[in-house]
Amino acid sequence: MSSIELTPSQRTILSALVNLHREQEDAIKGEAIAEEVDRNPGTIRNQMQSLKALQLVEGVPGPKGGYKPTAAAYDALEVQRMDEPASVPLTHEGGRLEDINVVGIDLISVHHPEECRAEIHVQGSIRNIHEGDDLRVGPTPLSKLVVEGSVEGKDETESIVIISILDMVAPVEEADH
Repeated sequence: MSSIELTPSQRTILSALVNLHREQEDAIKGEAIAEEVDRNPGTIRNQMQSLKALQLVEGVPGPKGGYKPTAAAYDALEVQRMDEPASVPLTHEGGRLEDINVVGIDLISVHHPEECRAEIHVQGSIRNIHEGDDLRVGPTPLSKLVVEGSVEGKDETESIVIISILDMVAPVEEADH
């Protein structure tokens, strides 16, 4: 399947739609998307026309109407659509973020002797996470890995938070034999 090249603006808006739709499983109003990505509702309507033309978004008419992502939207964003994804908690400044799920942890500088960084890929809004904040990721479902660190930066377009790792623990479990 050929992948669709999205502009950063289209990607941001489509990501917001997918995340909002995951939370409410209903048609999402243009105003809600505009608020999420901090853009003008008119801009959102214009972008939605192009996303509809690409068959990534369907419009739902009526008072409860709005927009819904199509299956192709998930492919375009390379998001796996799991029915019941395992929950990987994200704790921000000591409090669990319920509306964010971690979908990947990439260790990007493990070979560096003084600093180790990780890219935390998430589904959900990261606009309330800021540089210097404490973040704790995990435990992951299989290895029970927990990564702790402080936020160095973020990419809201790709839903990535970059942290400087302070601690990383995967507890050794005793075999049940």
